[in-house]
Amino acid sequence: MPEPQSDVVSRVDAMYQDYAGRAKELAGQGARFIGYVCSFVPLEMIAASGCFPFRIRGDVHEPITKGDTLLETIVCPFYRSCFDLMLKGKYDFASGVVIPHACDSMVRSYDVWNYALNLPYTHFVNVPSVCGDSALRFFEAELISFKQSLEKYTGVSITDEKLAHSIRAYNLNRKKARDIYALRKTHPPAILGSDLVKVLSVGASLPVEESNELFDQVLQACSGANKTDAQSGPRILIDGPCLDNMDLIKLIEDCGAQVVGDTTCNGARDHFPLTDEIRPPVQALADRYLNKLNCPKTYRDNQAGTFEKDADNRFGDIESYAKDYSADGVILYVYKYCDPFGFEVPARKTYLESKNIPVLYLEDLYSSGATGQLKTRIQAFLEMIG
Repeated sequence: MPEPQSDVVSRVDAMYQDYAGRAKELAGQGARFIGYVCSFVPLEMIAASGCFPFRIRGDVHEPITKGDTLLETIVCPFYRSCFDLMLKGKYDFASGVVIPHACDSMVRSYDVWNYALNLPYTHFVNVPSVCGDSALRFFEAELISFKQSLEKYTGVSITDEKLAHSIRAYNLNRKKARDIYALRKTHPPAILGSDLVKVLSVGASLPVEESNELFDQVLQACSGANKTDAQSGPRILIDGPCLDNMDLIKLIEDCGAQVVGDTTCNGARDHFPLTDEIRPPVQALADRYLNKLNCPKTYRDNQAGTFEKDADNRFGDIESYAKDYSADGVILYVYKYCDPFGFEVPARKTYLESKNIPVLYLEDLYSSGATGQLKTRIQAFLEMIG
């Protein structure tokens, strides 16, 4: 008999509040965790080495203190928060950390992480910023270097068989995440947006097999549920970078709206693209992480030659998700100093408005103290589209 929805949600909330609790427990039993901070890190490679990937989370309720002594304050506040918590020992069970070539904040501060944390294992994954055949070949070679560094650290040979097994496990995880997302298509959604953020956040802190079990429990508890506590207000989609704290979602819900979809780094942008299980594993991983993750840091050659076609290639997924989830409007949410998303705000906003999708642009400091300033603007936006 499926576990009641309230029980599952309560358990997820407890794990969300005690983020890393299960990882600490497993680490105490000898498991090795490797932290990462971005969707560009190939989790399948880490898992195939016998280690467990662990998504390093920031905390909007924790002032950044130690982190600001080593990183400039014009660095993305989300990234500084992650670094700050690492310095404070929040994730001291992690034996290593992997940082990819994503935004400039990550690229330029990798050496700071490496020096300040002095972990047994650190690695920088050089993800190309362009797509194309030459970039794909370069990235395949980079993933082989990543594989070799993990093999040297763990003493474990990462075979194609192990990689294929890991790819299947993570594809299954992403398919289950898609199924949970589908629960938000109903009117009202069968799972609150704030609860989904918690589920995905907790899932990223667990070994993939445990994450799959958790997702199954959520699906069983929420599927066929008659209703949630969601009000019958406007349906909102969130677009932006990593949204690993549920405070913004909860604020929107408290204003009377339903958050039914997203295109965020730790949400649909990360969980929807799958890895080809037929191709050689390294090639398949290179293709997924370079070509299928639609991040503004990656330039995709405009083969069509027109601005309209280029905009469709870059932002069409937002429009598609907005339609699929019957969104009445989009909140474009960007952290201060997040250059990849910040540079694209005018183009994203113009594109969505050209598709007759109302847009509210919010810039935030990744701090719970700033949420009150957002409330008035969110309420006004909801009244406009309601």
